[in-house]
Amino acid sequence: MAIFIVVGLVVLALTNVFNPWPKVWSWVTAAGPIADGASQWQIKLSGSPASVTIAGDAAIIEYRTRVESYGLGAGVKLWQSDADWASVAGVGSDAVVVTGKLLTKGYQVLDPRSGAVRRSDKTATAVWAYRDAIVDLSCVKGGECELTAWDPRGTRPLWTVSTGGIGFVLDAANPDLPDTHPMTGSHVDGQVAGRPYLPSLMGLPDGGRVRIVDTATGKVVQTVTPKPEERVSVAGGRVLTVTGEAGDGTCYYSVVATDPGAGVVWQRTGLNLRTADNGSSCKQERDPAGGDDVVLGVDPVGREELIAAHDGRRLWYGAKDQDVLAVNDAHAIIRSADRKTLTGRSFSTGDVTWRRSVNDQASAALTPYAAIVTNTSPRRVTALSPSGGRVLVDTRTEASVFASGPEGLIVVDGRDMAYLPYR
Repeated sequence: MAIFIVVGLVVLALTNVFNPWPKVWSWVTAAGPIADGASQWQIKLSGSPASVTIAGDAAIIEYRTRVESYGLGAGVKLWQSDADWASVAGVGSDAVVVTGKLLTKGYQVLDPRSGAVRRSDKTATAVWAYRDAIVDLSCVKGGECELTAWDPRGTRPLWTVSTGGIGFVLDAANPDLPDTHPMTGSHVDGQVAGRPYLPSLMGLPDGGRVRIVDTATGKVVQTVTPKPEERVSVAGGRVLTVTGEAGDGTCYYSVVATDPGAGVVWQRTGLNLRTADNGSSCKQERDPAGGDDVVLGVDPVGREELIAAHDGRRLWYGAKDQDVLAVNDAHAIIRSADRKTLTGRSFSTGDVTWRRSVNDQASAALTPYAAIVTNTSPRRVTALSPSGGRVLVDTRTEASVFASGPEGLIVVDGRDMAYLPYR
């Protein structure tokens, strides 16, 4: 009898009378809860996301060729638009979505909830989204470029400055600049913290030079040409020149921090900002790790330290085998030498703000709203208040953390996405 029923269903499907198989397959492949007991909602996405960002009360999902918006309250899809890239500028009620297409000049600024176009541009080749600004770069055929800053929801430029012919290596959303790079842990997306605030100085690569733009006045204040053994990064309103010289089978490092208008502010010999791979070549191919004003360094005996980029103060100096797992301008997460304890530290007070026991494979990340700890064996995600260690989320899950907002986390496992509100 069962065989006759299956044959009958196949015949009905082939004749387009009735096709039950999509619903059957959906039932077979339906996922269980990816964060059981911790999620407010869980949905099945139409593909694997490239990024997820919280924009006000909406979640913005970036795919390879489109962008979607979902409401945070119930996970209901709000809108969808064709786009090759997307980024979020602004925060809270001022947040907007910036979208564009590859190899096509211009971009659009969309409302996160409605998808309505608030502003459009037809000339920009590159766009940087920040928590308090949008900065775009437009270049004409002759190669001359202009950098323009906007309020996220503004319709008139804040300022525009000529930068010379630098646009051919900078395109799409948030192209890499010589600044600092954030530290993230395993099973945590690299963009979990969202975009930073607009820094006081931006460094724009121009061939072998770096043009330094003061973002308060909208002026090019310096052009730096590093030597072959040097690397230039911009952090904390300072231009950091890291020198790595080979000798005796190792690299000898030094750092000089300058203010474009006042000259040298501080300098350190023997400070390694890990801009080069281990070895004697000393070729520097990475930016320092840290926040806008805090950089991670290593002294000549291998002890890690955190330095305020604007004045060179040592904010933390580690003991042997202690290491920094995450850092931003306000806090750091430090792993103990025995790898069994994580501690949160506040730079404003200089104190330890929380401690947590972990296994030796644990990792961590910092966002403006939460310190995220991921444990293994079993896999577990815990979100803590950075300033006091209060537990915001604590759940067993195989999902990765993609976004952190003021009221919750978004986790993704394959094509399943869930919203985990803070307690």
